[in-house]
Amino acid sequence: MGASEPASDLKHVLLRKADVSDAHWHLILNHLPVLGVPFGAALLGLGLFRGQVAIQRAGLSVLVLAGLAAGIAYLTGEPAEHALEAVGSLGTRPEALIEAHEEAALAATGIAGLGALVAGVGLWRLRLGSGSRGWMAGALTLALVGTLALGWVATLGGRISHPEIRPAAPLGTATAPADD
Repeated sequence: MGASEPASDLKHVLLRKADVSDAHWHLILNHLPVLGVPFGAALLGLGLFRGQVAIQRAGLSVLVLAGLAAGIAYLTGEPAEHALEAVGSLGTRPEALIEAHEEAALAATGIAGLGALVAGVGLWRLRLGSGSRGWMAGALTLALVGTLALGWVATLGGRISHPEIRPAAPLGTATAPADD
């Protein structure tokens, strides 16, 4: 039995189910659009500047994927909040911070989703060989606005778990609500 124990332990470690909570999934997935949208915007802008269709396609593709990731990240937000409530971890996290993050996330997800749709049309128009420069300009504009919106959402989300980045304000004000 002594010789088979290490193999058994290794098998257990390799085959065990990962214990990942809804909150953990949200933290993993929310980085994709926050990084993907500005990366896609940079690629698209470079492709437009250089007139290189391959780079334009890459940028548009990244924007489509980042927009989808934004939707998935948004959908994991409510389960993440419930997971924190279930383990009693919301004690030091004011509800007002979560609400502000949730409202901003809805707007940013809408922008990223619209950007993904416009980028998808731009990809389709490129494939057809028809004029797609207007669609690409629209996708780039939405990506730049989306980058700002997603950055703000990320800042608000960070404030939920990181009190050290919350703005200093008197207790009970809108920027530093009193604990419940």
